[in-house]
Amino acid sequence: MKRIMLLFFILHLFTHCSTVKKNNAHLQQLIVPNQLKKDVDFTYRKLKKLHPNLYYYSNKEKLDYIFDSLKATITTPLKPLEFYKKISPVVAAIRQGHTYVLAPEKAYSKKETKAIIKKGTGPFSQFDFSFYNNKLYVIKNKSHNTTITAGTEVVSVNGIHPQDLIREYDQYYTSDGFNKTLKTNWAAKRFVAAFTTEFGIKDSLNYTFKLNDSIKTVTISRFKKDSNGKKDNKKSSKTTPVSSKNQHALKRKKRINGYDKTTKTFIRSLDFFSKDSSVAILKIKAFKKGNYHRFYKNSFAAIQKKNVQTLIIDLRNNGGGRLSEIISLYSYLADSTFVFLKNSEVVSRASLFEGAYFNNGSVAEKAVKTLFSPFAYGYLLFTVQKDKEGKNYFATETKPHKIHKNAFSGQLYVLINGGSFSASSILSSHLKGSKRATFIGEETGGDYNGTVAGFMPALRLPHSKLKVRIGIMSMKPTYQTNVHGHGIYPDILIIPTLEDQIKEKDAVLDWLKKELIQ
Repeated sequence: MKRIMLLFFILHLFTHCSTVKKNNAHLQQLIVPNQLKKDVDFTYRKLKKLHPNLYYYSNKEKLDYIFDSLKATITTPLKPLEFYKKISPVVAAIRQGHTYVLAPEKAYSKKETKAIIKKGTGPFSQFDFSFYNNKLYVIKNKSHNTTITAGTEVVSVNGIHPQDLIREYDQYYTSDGFNKTLKTNWAAKRFVAAFTTEFGIKDSLNYTFKLNDSIKTVTISRFKKDSNGKKDNKKSSKTTPVSSKNQHALKRKKRINGYDKTTKTFIRSLDFFSKDSSVAILKIKAFKKGNYHRFYKNSFAAIQKKNVQTLIIDLRNNGGGRLSEIISLYSYLADSTFVFLKNSEVVSRASLFEGAYFNNGSVAEKAVKTLFSPFAYGYLLFTVQKDKEGKNYFATETKPHKIHKNAFSGQLYVLINGGSFSASSILSSHLKGSKRATFIGEETGGDYNGTVAGFMPALRLPHSKLKVRIGIMSMKPTYQTNVHGHGIYPDILIIPTLEDQIKEKDAVLDWLKKELIQ
């Protein structure tokens, strides 16, 4: 058995290394126009076959025209990244946020990845950025160079102007519909991602900074560690030992609340106002990771025990996640029995079968799926039905749900912004449509009337090897609006200023605190 396991490990290691080399070599290869045009046709054909709401925001005539026009512009061989820059705006023209082309990037072996991590914090990660009024600013400096103060403008990085790269890459992805707050919210992170796509991971960067009328160029390198594991020029502080009891409690909290290792923060948290425990705030960064059933059960039991009269739910920058979780949460917030979704439209049984069943997993997993495919397709025969108009629907979460016995019936506020997308927008649609809550902040990034997501296979194009992610289920909340292609609008609009961000001032929550605690 040990020999077999060792053989599998060696094969996996060899395959991974081979894949990395093959991927990186492909990035430099020129692909002839005829093959690229076939990839364009392949993309549009798969979109028609799998995407149930392809012409919801952009009509068929328009999409036919831009796909044909794209092929007409391909007259010379292109590298994968060059082709990505041509085909991405066309896919983005569909205006469905879950459907997009993944940027081709250099791959790294496990050995290379470990070596990069060992070198320490990268030159981008040493700052928190904000893109405000078409300029990139440092809002928090975590580097060794203390002369770079919060509020300093980033004029360029290695000679690249942030607004130019952000403007270019804005064409390559979309929100749901015609919303603009999502791109504004994501711009700073998109700059870092776009720069990495273009130039790879760097150990040092030359920043040109501007503060008032003063301009200076500074080189920021990775944090290096000495032989003792200490950062250069920094004194290490002694850490107090943590008892086994506390360690167990922390591990349990991470399991239940969910934990983000990158930011070292909990995904879900419940807090009570120090001056008034009758006001609670439930912050949810994403609907993923953790035992959400246990978290909401414990949280709403605590809310009931403390006789909370006002609950604030913070969904800002919540990019979505599990449908089952938002239904669970809504059962604690609704005031009566509810139906969460309309029937989810799909192109066909075959589209659901291909997209949801066969387009995920390794070769071995797909081989196993093939054995069970007759059972899977048989299941779809009963769950996918046609309506009178000939449209196919997958009935999921369309049955009535009862509210939880510990459901909160007090005053409810929801904090939203452009980063509130996908599942968090669907939850917000219910809370807005039922007039259950007051919304504060900015328009959500997701559409009020739903999204095309559910299963989202990433299809590899035959020649360029680019991947196109496609949503295959049109999921619509029971509450709808006549406003086409926009998110949930706040009842009270509050847009944080640059100064708010620099001072780490939560303008939205501070405003609400003043209203609630006079």
